[in-house]
Amino acid sequence: MNGYRALARATARAALTYRFSLLLGMGAVLVQLVALLAVWHVILAEAPVNGFTWPQMRAYLLVAFAAGTLVSILGDFRMAFRILDGDVALDLVKPIDYQKARLAESIGGLWIELLLIGAVVGVALALTGGGVDTPAGPALALFAVSMLLLVPLKFLIVYVSTLACFWTQNYMGVQWARLAVVNLLSGALIPLVYLPHWLATLAQWSPFAGLTSTPALIFLGRVGVRDGLVLVGVQLAWVLVLWFGARLVWRKALRRLTVNGG
Repeated sequence: MNGYRALARATARAALTYRFSLLLGMGAVLVQLVALLAVWHVILAEAPVNGFTWPQMRAYLLVAFAAGTLVSILGDFRMAFRILDGDVALDLVKPIDYQKARLAESIGGLWIELLLIGAVVGVALALTGGGVDTPAGPALALFAVSMLLLVPLKFLIVYVSTLACFWTQNYMGVQWARLAVVNLLSGALIPLVYLPHWLATLAQWSPFAGLTSTPALIFLGRVGVRDGLVLVGVQLAWVLVLWFGARLVWRKALRRLTVNGG
C-alpha cells in the first residue's frame, strides 16, 4: 500500500507544482460554464423545455461541471506517451499492479479537484444570482454514493481507452473519439432527455450515463429513490465489468509491447 500512497502523493505534488497551468485550465472551464449557463438561461427563460426549468438546468450544469472535473488530473497523456515510447516496460518491473497504480494516481489529485470545484461553483452561483436546492436525506446520500462511484468509473473508461495505444501509433484520435462519445452519451453535452428516445435509452444503460446523467438526475430529484438505486446499481455493475475487463485488455496489450525492436 505504501507504493500506491506514494503515487497518489506524487500526483498531487505534480499538480501543485504546475498550479498556474491548473488554474488556467480551471479558468477556461469557468468561462465555458458561465457561457453555457447564459445560453440555457435564454432558452428556458420563457418556459420549460422537456421538463427542465431554468433553476433545474442551472443545477444540472453545475453537477455536470463537478462530475467532469473529478479525475481530470489523471495524466492519460503521460500514460499514453509511456506506452507509445515503450517506457511502460519500466513500470512493469515495479512491484505494484499497473492498473491499481494508475488508479492511485487518479485518486491522488481528488482533494485538489474538490477545492477547485467548490471555488468555481461558488463563482458561478454568484454570477448567476442564487443558490440551488439540495435533495432531501435519502436522495442526498444516494447522490453522494453516485458521485463516489463516478471516480472509479471515469478512471476505467479513460484507462481502457488509453490502452488502445498498444494498437495505435497516435493517442490524439483515441482521445477525441472518447471525448465525443462520452460528452454525448453521458449527458455532459445536453441532458439525455433531449436525445432521440432510442438513443437516450441506450445511453442510460451504458457506462457513460454514470459520469453525468445519473448523479445529476438524482440531485435534481427527477428520479425517485427506488429508480435512483437502480441507476446507482448500473454504475456499480459497470465499475465491476470494466475493472475486470480492463485486466483482460491489459493482458492482451502486453503481447503488443515492443521495446528496442523486440
